[in-house]
Amino acid sequence: MYRRATSGGFIVVTTFLIVVVMALFTWVMYGMARQVNTMTETFVEVNESFKTMIVDMHTMAGDMDEVIGHMATMSSAMAQMTVAMNEMQGNMGTMDASIGTMTGEIQSMNGAVGSMAGSVQSMNAAVSQMTMDVGRASYAFSNPMSYMFGGFPF
Repeated sequence: MYRRATSGGFIVVTTFLIVVVMALFTWVMYGMARQVNTMTETFVEVNESFKTMIVDMHTMAGDMDEVIGHMATMSSAMAQMTVAMNEMQGNMGTMDASIGTMTGEIQSMNGAVGSMAGSVQSMNAAVSQMTMDVGRASYAFSNPMSYMFGGFPF
């Protein structure tokens, strides 16, 4: 037994198996490093998305200031319209024009609400994609062998 364990063939086979195991370990580490790189790129994209979202929020805040200004103007106009209706003795033509103006403003607000709903839907899709990407990256970190072999053998 001692002579077989120290023979040249046994040492060559043992050394070869050690090299194979080290190569497998290196390959696994390379795969994990690629996943770390993917996760880093995902976080960079998330950062860019947050930057864009903050810019959009600032724009929305400016738009909301304008809406508040328009609503104050509209409130003032409605108060004046009420006074004019109390004072007028049957001038229905003026009232009809005011209602037409108000209809245009409501249609404009309706278009803005539709646009805002589209923006919220886009943000929802982006957050959903980010959640999926972070989930994949977390799975790759928690179980790298299963991730690289597509669920086999674990």
